[in-house]
Amino acid sequence: MQSHTNKNIGQRRLVVGAHYGMRDWLAQRLTAILMAVFTVVLLVSFLTGQNFTYEGWAGLFSRQWFKLFTMVTLFGLFYHAWVGIRDIWMDYVKPVGIRLTLQTLTVFWLLACAAWTVQILWSV
Repeated sequence: MQSHTNKNIGQRRLVVGAHYGMRDWLAQRLTAILMAVFTVVLLVSFLTGQNFTYEGWAGLFSRQWFKLFTMVTLFGLFYHAWVGIRDIWMDYVKPVGIRLTLQTLTVFWLLACAAWTVQILWSV
């Protein structure tokens, strides 16, 4: 009688998938930390500021380092969103054509948001 051993363990195991796991996990954590640090810096700037008008906010965002920090943070947010949404499309949308269409639309949307971010930050 043949033994009922699991043939999916060991060297004969068939590994499938895109292998994004560790890279995406790390990207999600790093971008989340970046967004948290930005939030703390923004809160401290707001709570210690005296000028709560449009001019005060424009003055804060007119500083080159803050503009760059904001842009990097928002690009991190867009990448964070891409990883999460891409995983949702891959996990829950099984027809390949629909999934590819949704992923393409998502990329175009996030790129448009990134372009708009640059336009807004450099107009201040």
